[in-house]
Amino acid sequence: MPERPFVVALTGGIASGKSAVSAAFARHGVPVLDADVISRQVVEPGQPALTAVVSEFGPAVLGPDGQLDRTALRALVFARPEARRQLEAILHPAIRQAFTAASATVGGPYQIHAIPLLAESGRAKEYERVLVVDCPRETQLQRLLARDQETLERAEAILAAQATREQRLAVATEVIVNTGTLDELAATVAVLHAQYLEAAATRS
Repeated sequence: MPERPFVVALTGGIASGKSAVSAAFARHGVPVLDADVISRQVVEPGQPALTAVVSEFGPAVLGPDGQLDRTALRALVFARPEARRQLEAILHPAIRQAFTAASATVGGPYQIHAIPLLAESGRAKEYERVLVVDCPRETQLQRLLARDQETLERAEAILAAQATREQRLAVATEVIVNTGTLDELAATVAVLHAQYLEAAATRS
């Protein structure tokens, strides 16, 4: 049976810069599995998770093309806290199963698993390392307003629905403070890449 891959969980709040960090690791040839990408794949038409979501929340969460209407679903989930728990109960097992299957096939000296809601899941201890991309809440808010054209009220609600900065830092083994330039970020990732290569190679 193949040895389980050495996995670094990458997490951080919305608009903290996780995508930029993932891209920097990928440039070093590290396989990157992204929970956001996988979460979209498991709700493609014909997938069991989409059938379960429609059964739970009704056909209004589907667009005319049969695809999941993420905007409609997001509005419903933010309006009803219990709806978020119901959605997570459907999606999280499907996403974990897809992660496991993908991880077994992509190889690599180690892998990056980008998991935005890691601190919320309580599953941080399942990973060899946890890399948190951190920045001040005010920076997150500014980036979110600029990137997604959200209203201030909506952006505040999105941040409030996530783990706090302190909760994410509490599960970290390494932290990237992403308040500098892309070149500075790349240099930090290069140092971490060397550390993770060594850790993976010497894992008992």
